[in-house]
Amino acid sequence: MAKITAAITAVGKYIPDYILTNAMLEKMVDTNDEWITTRTGIKERRILKGEGKGTSYMAIKAAKELLEKKKLDPKEIELVIVATATPDMQAAATSVYVATQIGAVNAFGFDLEAACSSFLYGMSVAAKYIESGRYKKVLLIGADKCSSMIDYTDRATCIIFGDGAGAVLFEPSEEGLGLQDEYLKSDGVGREYLQVKASGSLYPVTKEAIDKKENFVYQDGKTVFKNAVFNMADVAVKILERNNLTNDDINWLAAHQANKRIIEATAKRINLESSKVMMNIQKYGNTTSATIPLLLADYEQQLKKGDNIIFASFGGGFTWGSIYFKWAYNS
Repeated sequence: MAKITAAITAVGKYIPDYILTNAMLEKMVDTNDEWITTRTGIKERRILKGEGKGTSYMAIKAAKELLEKKKLDPKEIELVIVATATPDMQAAATSVYVATQIGAVNAFGFDLEAACSSFLYGMSVAAKYIESGRYKKVLLIGADKCSSMIDYTDRATCIIFGDGAGAVLFEPSEEGLGLQDEYLKSDGVGREYLQVKASGSLYPVTKEAIDKKENFVYQDGKTVFKNAVFNMADVAVKILERNNLTNDDINWLAAHQANKRIIEATAKRINLESSKVMMNIQKYGNTTSATIPLLLADYEQQLKKGDNIIFASFGGGFTWGSIYFKWAYNS
């Protein structure tokens, strides 16, 4: 009997209508389009506007697009995982609400949080459920309303982040397609350099914390950049070496969209030409857990069955990793 592997068989996406451009940011903080573009590669980002709209709103939209494209009855879904750094609220999992709202009444759900590596880690988890043979349809959604934790007077962070969501469906493959190998890492020293301090049990949200703006993202940009450049490229190299792959074997690099220079450094380390590098950071900025599924949605029409994709990510905490993946269908 053929070994079961976990393949992606459908994708969906949602991006908010409101566009925050570099020109608009020039009027909000001391910055300019040339500086932002040169340092990050970002030209604009999407922001979710409207009362009562959180991460779940975008996750539901992305999931519904996937269901419609796949012509899939949501009752067939057995598990919903929402990878996110910005859940709707504490204690009540966003995934559970999303599952109910899309009609996945036979599914259980849970959230997964590993900063910008949340979706990459989620791919690993979703694949394990499929490989077990017990589950046939797992919906993995990467969604973040980053604007909910951004101080728009802080020019170091407000230029980087945007909102969005992407969804993928994992199903069994008997052709050896899907997830081939993974190399996942973490180092707790990283939480000193990138975090939202006042949000958890250690530092609850208080009036004093809000006055200090500790409910917004803090990032030591230089330290994070240095670690991201080295570690994301390092795991990509290791996953290639471990699977005896060369740059000629790789069809695509799907790297977390945090900074264009980091993505280019990763591609350079594995000697991959720019035409094989998925890139949409210029349109959306860093959408945290949503960057990788948004890449897949934007590049879906170019993907061919059997394509070798190297996924790579780096996030706060620190968390990082790489996945070697074979695409399962022609669009």
